[in-house]
Amino acid sequence: MNHPPARGRRGVLRTAAAVTLTTGLASTATATAARAESAAAPPPRESLDVAVLLYDGFTALDAVGPYETLCRLPGVRVTTVAARRGPVRTDTGQLGLVAERSLRELPRADVLVVPGGGERGTVATMRDARVLEWIRGVHRHSRWTTSVCTGSLILGAAGLLRGLPATTYWASRDYLKEVGAVYAPGRFVTAGKVITAAGVSAGIDMALHLAATLSGEQVARAVQLAVEYDPEPPFDSGSPEKADVATRALALKLIADAAR
Repeated sequence: MNHPPARGRRGVLRTAAAVTLTTGLASTATATAARAESAAAPPPRESLDVAVLLYDGFTALDAVGPYETLCRLPGVRVTTVAARRGPVRTDTGQLGLVAERSLRELPRADVLVVPGGGERGTVATMRDARVLEWIRGVHRHSRWTTSVCTGSLILGAAGLLRGLPATTYWASRDYLKEVGAVYAPGRFVTAGKVITAAGVSAGIDMALHLAATLSGEQVARAVQLAVEYDPEPPFDSGSPEKADVATRALALKLIADAAR
């Protein structure tokens, strides 16, 4: 019997499922999933709200990496929030994400994620009294307050990092002391209920750690597989300690040139 070709992501997933059934792997997958479910920590009894702050000039992956990880946790709802509802442009100006709620509409959250951004966006947000007051208000009641990349500088500007170890984007490490923080190496750094992640992609590492804290390690491992986060970069230049001077300079130029 001939079938029309599957189109789109849904078609691909259906085709993959059909192949799995045909090869007899479905029963094995079901048994494995059942064992994993029994071993996993139970989902939270009440829903958890995660707020991802958006602002003009934020970096896309800083926000989307944690979103893709945390939105798959049982009982967790991730909401994007900004000064006002609607599209918010990233640091390159070529992409926009939609803020579902305004700051006024979302005064509390169980988890706060503050992404970093280009120099223009980060500096402007560090000076935005309304946003900083909102961050302080959410932090007073949050279970976890987190940042990615230069988002830590925004947390610092809100007064949340005084005397705490923290990390940020590699080229911005020296600025941590200006907001009262103490630089600490690592893909992410935990200090009480505050977690700061290093540059951009480190937000996924941080979010997986947070997933294990919220829903148990087995669930976090499953989420890592769900998003197939198993990086094998073709180059070994992903940190300033590994990259040469020319590569570091070019990296900063590429960022600057891409910004609006």
